[in-house]
Amino acid sequence: MSEPTDTPPPAPDKKKWQRPVYPRKADVLAHTPDPNVRVMLRHMAERGMETVFDRFDTVTHCGHGLKGVCCQICNMGPCQITPRSPRGICGADEHVIVARNILRWIAAGVAAHGARGREVMLALKAAAAGRVDLPIRGEAKVRAVARAFRLDPEQGTTELAGQIADILLEDLSRTHPAAHRTLEAMAPPERIALWRSLDILPISAYHEVFEAYHRTGIGTDGDWRNLMQQLLRCGLAFAWSSVLGSAIAQDCLYGPPQRTRIDAGFGALDPDCVNIALHGHSPILPSAIVHAGESPELAALARSKGAQGIRFYGICCSGLSSLYRYGGVSPLTNAIGAELVLGTGALDAWVADVQDVYPSIMEVAKCFHTQVITTSDSGRLPGALHIGFDHANSNLGEVHHLAETIVRVGIDNFPLRRKANVFIPRTSIEAEVGFSIENILPEFGGADGLLRHLRAGTIRGIVNLVGCNNPKVVYEKAITDVADVLLAHDVIILTNGCASFPLLNLGYCRRAAAAKTGPALRALLEELDLPPVWHMGECLDNARASGLFRALADACGQPLKAMPFAFSSPEWSNEKGVGAALGFRLLGLDSYHCIPAPIAGSEAVQSFFEHDTTALLGGRMVVDTDPVALGATIVADLEARRRAIATQATAG
Repeated sequence: MSEPTDTPPPAPDKKKWQRPVYPRKADVLAHTPDPNVRVMLRHMAERGMETVFDRFDTVTHCGHGLKGVCCQICNMGPCQITPRSPRGICGADEHVIVARNILRWIAAGVAAHGARGREVMLALKAAAAGRVDLPIRGEAKVRAVARAFRLDPEQGTTELAGQIADILLEDLSRTHPAAHRTLEAMAPPERIALWRSLDILPISAYHEVFEAYHRTGIGTDGDWRNLMQQLLRCGLAFAWSSVLGSAIAQDCLYGPPQRTRIDAGFGALDPDCVNIALHGHSPILPSAIVHAGESPELAALARSKGAQGIRFYGICCSGLSSLYRYGGVSPLTNAIGAELVLGTGALDAWVADVQDVYPSIMEVAKCFHTQVITTSDSGRLPGALHIGFDHANSNLGEVHHLAETIVRVGIDNFPLRRKANVFIPRTSIEAEVGFSIENILPEFGGADGLLRHLRAGTIRGIVNLVGCNNPKVVYEKAITDVADVLLAHDVIILTNGCASFPLLNLGYCRRAAAAKTGPALRALLEELDLPPVWHMGECLDNARASGLFRALADACGQPLKAMPFAFSSPEWSNEKGVGAALGFRLLGLDSYHCIPAPIAGSEAVQSFFEHDTTALLGGRMVVDTDPVALGATIVADLEARRRAIATQATAG
């Protein structure tokens, strides 16, 4: 990092901040791309049930908060920076206050993905030690990771899995300065050298979160540039420990994704079955619950209650994780749409673990017979039944008993369902999921084959289109608008997590969607029998996208920053979204958004985010509230990079 200056530089294209105008519920009803959403919003309004869109209409967004210049860190305040009051009581100016706030956001994102990852790392370690009855299904993944970590290949899978779990846990929680082994083994050497030169290599996820909160405490770090340096360390901890480390543990324990087709959308709900929703982000109990549902004894119990069977449905990421490994889990919606699914009255049990589980679901659930069950000590809801792991994860060995108990709750609840309360939009669509580097590259004859199509322009770029949802834009429309522009210009889309649900539910993840692309790409996709949007799973699976990007960059002999790849989260809404975008910018890739970060109150911090990281890292942040214009910018930027690698190949 360069030395701080007395006067921070202004952003090159800084405009006077204006309070944004956000869409109202009426706009959502008029313009959301999913007809099922409109149907359910009208149905719930008729029944007098409140949704996130009703509450959004009543909220007053604080202008100081939107700009990031409201400081609540100490009890001398809160302090709001204005022209009349340019410094807080402690003397912190707008640059320090904005930097503190956004650093705390990313620290929370590191903790969020890291906490759910810690549970599966502990489960992998316990399975390897025989303390929990979970088979280690990802033998090939264990062997591949062991080679990367330079472990003794003569050892058995179980022994290697235990050692991998120890490395991942150490990288997550190390307190003493030492090499971050996952990053050192998996990151591109060019990037490692850059990060080392900037002094931003993380010690561990725990350490960098600890340090972030220490620095932002009252009277500690008063240099906004130094705070941004810690933000970059947190970004690396997020990407290489909280995300990649967690993904490695899951693939080792449960195996990599399997490509499968499934009905998606509200119409996949079966009124004649015991219906159980899996909501959240932790895979351990949901995986066991899906297996419990296959039990002949429980199937017979469901039939004895009048049901034809047991069905599972995905809300957010827990369902997606189970779906691409086992099939039979129909994806329905993301966090914002959860209330709409509950409003169908067709769910007998709603199993919620952690993250993106809004307290408001309890208000909708109580209108029906639906029993909400929480499974994590980190995520309790007043009025919900709690069946899950304790604070110390000491009862991981009871996972199968807990799963069976939960399925039985759903079965016992089925007779309480009132037919008059059930309202299911009948629209569903087939979607294909489960893409990964392991099953994509063979379709093209390896990385070199896919790279040839990039250089030739049959494929003009690849974009990881992800993120959460945000009612600050018309629900899910920004995602589909960006997707339409990208596909029309022959850009392949990778997707995962909450942003993937409109792409699943509206047909982008089926092979017929190749019609949205140009003639050359359409012919290629039809020849290979592939959709133009490759669904890679849950939000943790950004690691799969970066893995594919790395493989293609290595085949090209170019750094990632030179490749026609990009990250876009048009509707991002939470702390993890900051970490995800920053993780890709740290790789040298641009990130594109329709919603700005709360940093406009500091010209210096905004300039750092949107412009300065280009020279520092190779990737910048682009914000355009018009999703069609944003898509066009992505296409232009990708084409410039693609032409460069095509020229390089010709010159070579």
